[in-house]
Amino acid sequence: MARILMLVRTNPYVEASIMKVRNRKAWLSMLMGTGLYLLDPLRNRLTERLDDLTDRAQDTYETASDRLGRATRVIRGDDNRGISTTSAVLIGMGVGVGLGLLFAPATGEETRSNLAGKVHDFGDKIRDRAANTATGTNY
Repeated sequence: MARILMLVRTNPYVEASIMKVRNRKAWLSMLMGTGLYLLDPLRNRLTERLDDLTDRAQDTYETASDRLGRATRVIRGDDNRGISTTSAVLIGMGVGVGLGLLFAPATGEETRSNLAGKVHDFGDKIRDRAANTATGTNY
């Protein structure tokens, strides 16, 4: 008897529309789940890239801040790094000249005479320029 009542109470059109709604919900749920599953690794990669970008921006800011602070100290005269750099360059040049003289293929006498000649030529150039500057003539 319950079977007969059930058949009498069911409307095939209503049941069909309910099944369509259930199927749509199931399909939407499945599609959303699949989409979230596929987007999860992308979310993780985007998070890592954002962290990398943040770290890079922080490093760039710190570098710029350090350079600006150093420039400010140099302008104010609080930083003596320029003097130490200049002295290091001059010491390096001196060591280079000394090593060049030690390992030169010419004998000591030839090297000394070459150096003396170059110093004499350099002195002549300086004297000529000083004389031209004093008289007002230029090259």
